[in-house]
Amino acid sequence: MNDRIRFEVETTIPTVHGSLRFRAYTDLVTGDLHLAIISGKPADGTLVRVHSECLTGETFGSLKCECGPQLDAALDTIVRENGIVLYLRGHEGRGIGLLNKLRAYALQEEGLDTVDANTALGLPADARDYTAAAAMLDELGVHSVRLLTNNPAKQQALIAHGIDVTERVPLEVGRTAENAAYLDTKAARMGHLLHVPSPRADDAGDRAPSSD
Repeated sequence: MNDRIRFEVETTIPTVHGSLRFRAYTDLVTGDLHLAIISGKPADGTLVRVHSECLTGETFGSLKCECGPQLDAALDTIVRENGIVLYLRGHEGRGIGLLNKLRAYALQEEGLDTVDANTALGLPADARDYTAAAAMLDELGVHSVRLLTNNPAKQQALIAHGIDVTERVPLEVGRTAENAAYLDTKAARMGHLLHVPSPRADDAGDRAPSSD
């Protein structure tokens, strides 16, 4: 499986979440640089978050999604419990890329939901591939995980690549009035396991509207 990735370097970085080890891997198929962010010693049964890159949510604080809060919560959790966040680049917009993600956002402004916006562009609802994630776990010597996710498709993908998922651990954070319809669509149309009720639009208080 490790003909998919090449280990490049490891370094320790102090972060607002705690001191974390960063291991960088080149994806030999896509050319993307992925990260394994580690707290503690990797072992079978480790808590793992497989996280897709989201520039708009993580860097610019977009309220259209919950990606930024999910990443922060996952890093806090692995520091507290010891674990791994696999940060997969090239997954922007569920794998359609930043430009197409912005095009899909424009269609959403016209009333399409996140699934229909992608398909209207002739793109899949979710184009992500998790082969590199499984290869990174294999390189770390981790063959069974507790998976921090709301998305059963990630669980099924890792299992298909030989990783035993012993438990799915929910990660429900970051729901706002601005992204409630998006999250409800993920639950209703993409099978995400979400249970928190959507806030009313007037619960947004005096938050500024999303600029996305």
